Amino acid sequence: MDPWHSSWRAWALLSAVFAALTAIFAKVGVENVPSDFATFVRTVVILCVLGAILAGTGQWQPLGSVPGRTYLFLVLSGLATGASWICYFRALKLGDAARVAPIDKLSVVLVALFGVAVLGERLSGPNWLGVGLIAAGAVLVAHKG
Repeated sequence: MDPWHSSWRAWALLSAVFAALTAIFAKVGVENVPSDFATFVRTVVILCVLGAILAGTGQWQPLGSVPGRTYLFLVLSGLATGASWICYFRALKLGDAARVAPIDKLSVVLVALFGVAVLGERLSGPNWLGVGLIAAGAVLVAHKG
C-alpha cells in the first residue's frame, strides 16, 4: 500500500472535505422536506454505498466472528451518529450552513476532552492551545454580527 493510502492525515483531510460538502448539499437538500426525512434518505444512501464497498472489496465477514463488546460499542456509536445526524439536519434546516457547521465541529473539542478523560490520551501544551483555538474559532464563525 502506498504511503498516501496508509496516511491518517490524508484520510482525515478527505473526511473534512466530504463533511464540508455534506453541509452544503444537506442545506440545499432540506429546503423542501422535513429534516428527519432528509436524514433517512442520507442513511439509505450510506447503507447502499457501504454494502457495495464491502462486497466489492471482500471485507464482509460472518456476523458471529465479531466479539460482543465490539458490537456493543459499534451500536452505541451508531446511536450517537444517528442522534448527531438528526440534530445536524434540524440545525441546517433552521440556520445558515456557515454557522451550523462550526458549532457542529465543536465535536473536535469534545473528542479531545473525552479522549483525555475516558481513553487516557495525553495532549501537550500546544495541543491544548489548538483545542482552545478551535473552540474560539467555532464560536467566532458562528457569531452573527
